[in-house]
Amino acid sequence: MWTTIEQIFPYAIAYTIPLLITALGALFSERSGVVNIGLDGLMIVGSFIGAFVIFKMQAQWPGQSWVLWVGLLAAAAASALFSLLHAFASINLSANQIISGTAINMIAGALTIFLARNITGSGKISITNGFAPFDVPWLSKIPIIGDLFFTKTYATTWLVLLVLVLSALALYRTPFGLRLRSCGEHPHAAEAAGIKVQSMRYVGVMISGAFSGLGGAVILLTYSGEFTGNVAGLGFLALASLIFGQWKPLGILLATLFFGFATTVANVSQVIPSLAVFPPVILKIFPYVVTLIALVIFSKSSNAPKAVGEPFDSGKR
Repeated sequence: MWTTIEQIFPYAIAYTIPLLITALGALFSERSGVVNIGLDGLMIVGSFIGAFVIFKMQAQWPGQSWVLWVGLLAAAAASALFSLLHAFASINLSANQIISGTAINMIAGALTIFLARNITGSGKISITNGFAPFDVPWLSKIPIIGDLFFTKTYATTWLVLLVLVLSALALYRTPFGLRLRSCGEHPHAAEAAGIKVQSMRYVGVMISGAFSGLGGAVILLTYSGEFTGNVAGLGFLALASLIFGQWKPLGILLATLFFGFATTVANVSQVIPSLAVFPPVILKIFPYVVTLIALVIFSKSSNAPKAVGEPFDSGKR
């Protein structure tokens, strides 16, 4: 059994990382007061732009690893810009944020597939190579922990974990974080204190877009290797992780790790004798069922920002 865990844990970590960075982006958006269910679409945009930039640059500079980092930056920037559609509709037009996020998902999927078909003729964009897994020197030799956490890791794993730490510090240890959270809790009080609520909400949504685009590009550069116009609903899974983690960075980390591990087990269950005895459908729906149960149990003690999803009207008190 321990051997089985050692085999699947690195893959579970690789699956967790794009979920984690996307859920962190949603945290910034909702802490500012804007619900963003367009995470799927923003991940797709990031995956498309990352694949397109890397595809073109690898043809020009084959074998250069820095090209992959440029692709990551391009993906984050493009999704941040694309998220402005949601921000404008939600903040300036006071549109229904659920409908706006749904529109983002529909537009992103259709637009990127259309562009990919015009570029390659197949609707897919493949890259020559992504990040290669590696063992962390010295740390991978630590008994038990080394085999689980420090073998077959990707550079993007450590990048996202660094972003997690910096995000927690930014939200809870800086004036910026206090202003952002106040806009999601008591926007009128924040405005009375001189905070530009609409500007802070724009920043929150754009961070959400950048992180989601980064999540889509991480999928491309670790275990996917090509843009297909589909991220298998990972944006909604990231949103569930945000709720399951009670809108807190540490809770989100634990929730995404749970989802990553459970989904990986479901995907590899039929090739592992000890798991093959369970029907695959049970393992696939297990994390979602647990989430629904948890939401029912903890719904009364939810830590959601008080003003999340409510359009801000400066003249309303």
